[in-house]
Amino acid sequence: MHVIKDFLRIQSLQTIIVIALACGATGICLRFDVYFDLPTTLIGVAIIFPIVFSINAAYRRREEALGHFASFKGHAIALYYAHRDWVPEDSSEHANRMKQLIENLLHSIHHYFTAKNGDEDRFQEVYNRFSEISLSMEKLRDVGVSNTEISRCNQYMRAMMIDFEKMRNIRLYRTPTTLRAYSHVFLNTFPVLFAPYFANLSNEHNLSVGYLVAVFYSLILVSLDNIQEDLESPYDQIGADDLNLDVVDVYNRILFDKTDE
Repeated sequence: MHVIKDFLRIQSLQTIIVIALACGATGICLRFDVYFDLPTTLIGVAIIFPIVFSINAAYRRREEALGHFASFKGHAIALYYAHRDWVPEDSSEHANRMKQLIENLLHSIHHYFTAKNGDEDRFQEVYNRFSEISLSMEKLRDVGVSNTEISRCNQYMRAMMIDFEKMRNIRLYRTPTTLRAYSHVFLNTFPVLFAPYFANLSNEHNLSVGYLVAVFYSLILVSLDNIQEDLESPYDQIGADDLNLDVVDVYNRILFDKTDE
């Protein structure tokens, strides 16, 4: 059941349009006796290879985003533990403050990456959260935390900022635009270009054969293109393999005061 559900998720209006064009063009070729035996390897060279290349590139970007987000969360937890465990006396005030700041930062990052346009206000909000964390670390000096430990906290925050910027670059700079445009052009012209080939199959075998092959080719090619589109942005929460950025509730159970143990 899940397999069928996931398969249906990668279908779109473009699937219906391309199938309709392929069947319509095939019918026109049959009507006017236009038959050609075209090499099917042309489909692989012109359409499948560029799409598969783009899928591989998009998948690598998703894996990189996963790694950066994992690093970001790990450093955030380490920063919280520093506020909880490095303060010589009662640390609950500092731990609770950092817990709230990290939750606010995770919310801001989730809002920024899932927004359709990723506007500047949301981007500025993320760095406002980083600024609040930086100011929070300065308060540790007043309660006896050493400069070396403060420096370590700054390294944690620096790593978090770098991971965020790497995730942001994955969103801003996608797989080659010209290659995707090339694939879309050939994908949409394919039903017309190969209609004589499908008509030839119907003429040589059975009327339904040409139409069935046209439908299968269209379904396969558009599905591959839609898979690439879903992987293209790992943050938009549309594809089945997108990153789950709404993790505040999960990590809220990890960020606890040691007095609660």
